[in-house]
Amino acid sequence: MEDDATPRDVVDPEVRAYVYSLVSALGGTGAEEDGRYVLGDDALACLKDIKRWLNLYDEKANRLDVARCLAEANLVKGDLLEILAAWPEDATEDRVKSKIALACLELLVPLTWPIEKNELQTTVNHHRHIPYLQLAQISYKREILEHESSGILHTAVRIGLPSIALPAGERGSRDEGIIKILLYFFRNVVMISAPQNLPVEWNEQEVSRSATIDAFHRQDVLALLLTIASNMGEDFNTQDVIVLEILFHLLKGIDIDKLFMNEAQLEGKKTNELQGLMSKEAAMLRGYAKNAPTRHNRFGTMIWVKRDDDRVSSVSGQDVLSNSQHTLSKMDQSKKWNRPKQRGRNAEQTPNNFDLQVPLTVSGRNHLRSFVEEFLDSGFNPLFSHIRRAIEREADRVLEAHSQQYFYLVSWFLEAERARRRSKREIEKKKKAHNSAEAYEPDSFGLVASVLNQETFVLLNRFMQGRIDNKLWHEVDAGMRCFTQILLTVQEMAESPLEDDQEIAENIQNRIFYEETTHDRIIAILRGYKDQGFSYLDSTTELSHVFLRMLERYSKENVDLQVRSRRRARKKKKEKAATEVGEPEYDDQGSEAEDLAEAQRVSKERKFDFKRFSSKFLTQSCIDTFVAFTTFYKDLTMEQLKRAHRFFYRVAFKQEMSVMLFRLDIIALFNKMIKGPERLCTASPMFREWDELTRQLIRRMTKKLQQRPELAVEMLFSKIHSTVFYMEYGYEKQTITSKPRAPAELEVKGAMPREEQIGVAVAVLYDEKLDAVDFIKNVLQSAVSERRGWEAEAEARKLLSEENGQSPDAPADTPVAAPSIVVKPDNDERRLAMFKDSKLRLLMKLAGFERIGEDDEPDAPWVIPSSLTAAQLQETLDIIEKHRNDPVMQYGEDGFIPAEDMLRRKANIRPRAVFDDDSEGDGLDSLGEEEFLFPVGGPTARKSDALTELKKKRRKRRAEAESGSESDDETRRARRKARALAELEKRRRLKSDVLIHSSDEGDDEERDREFFAREEEIRKGHSLKVLEALKAAREDQGRDSSKKRKRAPDGDQENKKARLSDTESEDEDFPMGQAENSSSPGGQHLDTSEEEASETPLSSPQHHPLKELDVNRMEPDHGTESFSNSKISQLALDEQESEEDEEEDMLPTTTQTRRRGRAAVLDDSDDE
Repeated sequence: MEDDATPRDVVDPEVRAYVYSLVSALGGTGAEEDGRYVLGDDALACLKDIKRWLNLYDEKANRLDVARCLAEANLVKGDLLEILAAWPEDATEDRVKSKIALACLELLVPLTWPIEKNELQTTVNHHRHIPYLQLAQISYKREILEHESSGILHTAVRIGLPSIALPAGERGSRDEGIIKILLYFFRNVVMISAPQNLPVEWNEQEVSRSATIDAFHRQDVLALLLTIASNMGEDFNTQDVIVLEILFHLLKGIDIDKLFMNEAQLEGKKTNELQGLMSKEAAMLRGYAKNAPTRHNRFGTMIWVKRDDDRVSSVSGQDVLSNSQHTLSKMDQSKKWNRPKQRGRNAEQTPNNFDLQVPLTVSGRNHLRSFVEEFLDSGFNPLFSHIRRAIEREADRVLEAHSQQYFYLVSWFLEAERARRRSKREIEKKKKAHNSAEAYEPDSFGLVASVLNQETFVLLNRFMQGRIDNKLWHEVDAGMRCFTQILLTVQEMAESPLEDDQEIAENIQNRIFYEETTHDRIIAILRGYKDQGFSYLDSTTELSHVFLRMLERYSKENVDLQVRSRRRARKKKKEKAATEVGEPEYDDQGSEAEDLAEAQRVSKERKFDFKRFSSKFLTQSCIDTFVAFTTFYKDLTMEQLKRAHRFFYRVAFKQEMSVMLFRLDIIALFNKMIKGPERLCTASPMFREWDELTRQLIRRMTKKLQQRPELAVEMLFSKIHSTVFYMEYGYEKQTITSKPRAPAELEVKGAMPREEQIGVAVAVLYDEKLDAVDFIKNVLQSAVSERRGWEAEAEARKLLSEENGQSPDAPADTPVAAPSIVVKPDNDERRLAMFKDSKLRLLMKLAGFERIGEDDEPDAPWVIPSSLTAAQLQETLDIIEKHRNDPVMQYGEDGFIPAEDMLRRKANIRPRAVFDDDSEGDGLDSLGEEEFLFPVGGPTARKSDALTELKKKRRKRRAEAESGSESDDETRRARRKARALAELEKRRRLKSDVLIHSSDEGDDEERDREFFAREEEIRKGHSLKVLEALKAAREDQGRDSSKKRKRAPDGDQENKKARLSDTESEDEDFPMGQAENSSSPGGQHLDTSEEEASETPLSSPQHHPLKELDVNRMEPDHGTESFSNSKISQLALDEQESEEDEEEDMLPTTTQTRRRGRAAVLDDSDDE
């Protein structure tokens, strides 16, 4: 007996006794009352005690013992439902009965609450009670929906009506609690479903979805839900998520296309489905009949198959004797490796699973269709806009599952709206066919506008990205369905006859396609598929197909489509010294605005290229996703087969990347779909398209094999971009790697001393790159010790050489300068920073380091030059260590300029470009780029004969011109160029010691005094000579001027000879620079008067004679210099003209004009 009683004792006997006593005291039926239920004396107290037991024992202790006892005692069917059924409608104002009915409802909610298994909290007690309680809840639902005497759901609505009727401002917490209990009761009834792994003793149709919908419609639950949803945000606020759950569990898994079909369409679709199933069955039976067992083939059979390599394989079964194809197919099946799959959670037991299709009866479909149409007309926008705002602000009542339910319901209702419009258009077509006079007025999409705004798109993008990062694929599936239906709805809006809908659709498409992050997310989802289930695979392929097709169409209509691409912004450095200088603490409050501004700065617009975007779908992972989807071809609908066909057609023919499909498993799959034993139905409309695609693909593969025999090996593997490029063009893609460039060189602003400049460089590196400063310190420390050792060794060698009697200036074996010290980085990051980090390079240059090699060479070494002594290195080390321990972050007079702002880019001074100017002697000016600041060899003691040589050359050229032997201009230019080159080469050969001696370094006052005295005597002598020359010129002025007026044009040559002969008596070693720099206004006036007197043409109307000058009364120090300056300037002009006479014509007027112009230029320069 004990063994028989042991299985029943799954609950503590004492707990069972208490619970049973409370159930007995609650009430019951008897013969005296004609089978009516009679309440006990303390029925209300018993109900409250049972509620306390559920709360304190089951929920607090995480046990299900009380619920098990109540199920065994048949509390729900025998007591609670009878009490609610016995409450008449005219006794609503009876407070006692109302309280008892409310207490019964409060007990029904926890007893019907869905049981979820939590692997972390499930105990042995749960495994004992959960199967029994699941079956008990199904019986609860069956009794609630189909009670014999009264409608339990209608009674529950009556319990909550007084609280619902109150305005929102007059409701108390008790009224809000009653409404919440009522909605949770409806939610629990909808969620209870028959478990898949437990047997039931009644018809499952009694608790099906159709039975629930019919009961909700009959007992006014759907009307109550419509009332609450349409007034959400006005009369109801906190009940939105509960209504969301009720709608989710009421609508999930329902085929929308069938929901909005009439009876004829539905019957036609059912007939087509039946015909399809029967054709599949007939094909299966035909294949089976070929190898059906008979009375003579019941014996075992094994055959050998000889392969190409003279090996044999054994295959068993008589079915392999039919044909070779079946034999090879059976061999392939035996070689297939079935990878063991990890045991996952059963998706059917998940309450939020929406993958399973739920059939509906005719009455259930009609009731649900009317409810959905009324909900779309009145309750959709208020409810979903209110829920969206609650999810955005993360309200306490919003759970994680509510976001998934929200987006799934958005997709469901958007598809329902499109199906309703489609059915209306079909009805309108039928009316037009029957010549109906009624005009069809299309409805606006404003009924679903609450989910087509920018806020919903932002929430959807954030939801999808967060779930992808956390790998919550079931929720990502809901987000993809929502996004797909939004795109399809927008596409239908763009085709609407209403202009407002078209404008809204254009705006929505622009916003969706403007963000490049959305494009990248679609591609990432398609690439990231890996065993997430068929529902996820279906949603992924549908979203990518719809998105790609709509984007292609929109980009063709908008040629100048712009997209915004974002790059990750660098983290801004925070100034630690901001609070030290007394800045206010509320500066951090603007960080959010700064982040937004930074996000705007780092985002940029670019023109959208659809071909470039569609090429991202050509990766092997994207193709593998569609191949995995196509493997279910026997179970796919026509729309799904068309979707896969369009993708492979785009890859092979639109994008011309058929090489990506040249893989054995893909070709074998396509061939199996067309010619295999389990091929597509030939009567299917998609069979012909797949057949054409397969034939064209195999034809291209055959041609490519002839062109590239290597493809035979590559067909075994997936293709990467380099392989695809080689297969397409026959050569490898050439990639050009850009050479790294050195950063811009920085410098410290202002004329700061070196110590402060080092402080600025250390402060800039202090926040995030302090290890770089420590690295420079360590390098300097080792360099100081090494340089000190070398200096000590050099000093010791010097002392040793002096002791041995050698001269200190004698050459030693050791080098004079210290060896350079190479700076070695401590790691690879430091090596890269020494090339890329401009701030670290600034500190190294300020420390005296030098870089050997080109600037753009990454491996060029840094060295400490030999010119830096140990003392200088130690000084630099002390400065860096000082600023390392106590950095100065603020600079300027007021101390508000951060160290970062004290840096600027160093100006890059480029050398001037040298241009060839053909207008001046064929580039001869460039030969004189080397300036010789001093006359070569200095002043000579002998008298120069340069003027005599110049006269001889001029006479020679004139003689050649008269005899006609003068060469052309090119020959003259060549001669001039040769002379200039010879002169330049002569000057380059001279040594600098002609002018520079070692004795020039010292200062000798006696020698300077003698030099200046000698120069004074030379100056006085030159002044006297100039005065004599001017006196002679004055005497000849009268007769020369009268002769010039009567002289023929040829007389100009004699004038020129006379002037040259007058200058022969002057000292030709006179320093020209000194004479030009010591001019005076008097000399300038004299020179101008002389030119006017000597060069006035014959047509001049008046003449100005030269004034009489008293030469003896002029001061020798000033006037004499002025006269000499004018005369010497005239001599310089004559000599310059003698150099350019070889290009002048022989007309006398040309010479006079050139002389006047040059005198004016020289006089202007003297005025300055």
